[in-house]
Amino acid sequence: MSAIVKRILVTGGAGFLGSHLCERLIAEGHDVLCVDNYFTGRKDNLAQLIDNPHFEAMRHDVTHPLSVEVDEIYNLACPASPIYYQCDPVQTTKTSVLGAINMLGLAKRLKAKILQASTSEVYGDPLVHPQPESYRGNVNPIGPRACYDEGKRCAETLFFDYYHQHNLRIRVVRIFNTYGPRMHPNDGRVVSNFIVQALKGEPITLYGDGSQTRAFCYVDDLIEGFLRMMDAPDDITGPMNLGNPVETSVVELAELVIDLTGSRSRIVHRPLPVDDPIQRCPDISQASALLDWQPRTQLRPGLQRTVAYFDNLLHGKEKIGVAEGVRSAT
Repeated sequence: MSAIVKRILVTGGAGFLGSHLCERLIAEGHDVLCVDNYFTGRKDNLAQLIDNPHFEAMRHDVTHPLSVEVDEIYNLACPASPIYYQCDPVQTTKTSVLGAINMLGLAKRLKAKILQASTSEVYGDPLVHPQPESYRGNVNPIGPRACYDEGKRCAETLFFDYYHQHNLRIRVVRIFNTYGPRMHPNDGRVVSNFIVQALKGEPITLYGDGSQTRAFCYVDDLIEGFLRMMDAPDDITGPMNLGNPVETSVVELAELVIDLTGSRSRIVHRPLPVDDPIQRCPDISQASALLDWQPRTQLRPGLQRTVAYFDNLLHGKEKIGVAEGVRSAT
């Protein structure tokens, strides 16, 4: 438990990553205010915290200003899977840009530290592999993923402008593929899609030939990276890659999921989506050197915990369901 109790705001706190972060911060002994508009966040993710006297949940959209008193801010608010951020691209851009402006304004008023959850999508379909923080990316500014990619890039710009212009204490982390319990079953991401399809005995949908690679980081490891980044000296601003540097092909992931679930699902192939990156893998040498951080959870045990979560979710709470024909975003 931390010696100093802080009041900490987590935007997007009812989401996959946000709920794990709230839980970890409470365990560290802090008071946590979770803010979420519940577009993709779920109240069930917070069930274990609702009765905790050190936790408070507030329904609020970060595109509107917020007036609260806190010591630190983790800005995670934004739909992060293509199936959600593409259904209202204008709102997605607003969430990234206006949300950043509102949270930075709040941090400036309070003289609070603020961390921005950015994304590996700022690198687009990379021409450099693995991707170091110095790489400026290969992003299509008018493609179907642009609302998210460019929104996050603009948010990074705003964070560093506030840092240079107002001497604000900022942290920017670029998140690579993360998985684990509390992923939304209908988010269209490759891990959740494969597990849900396998558990339901449905064909596993593979886009392209399956040779495209991703680097999968277990959620607990990522949250540890968040905390280390926030606690780092103020001259460590980032942007900082957080992810697993071990690549796994999508077809290897599908085969591992089939093995772990004991499913008889067969793999079917579909055309690769527009602007879907062929390779995505972080260079985490900065995080390793400056934060003494690296992922510790191997893919197989991490997937076992994730499979157990979805198995319970599908058999215990059918009301959540999974939409038919969801595209497997990778």
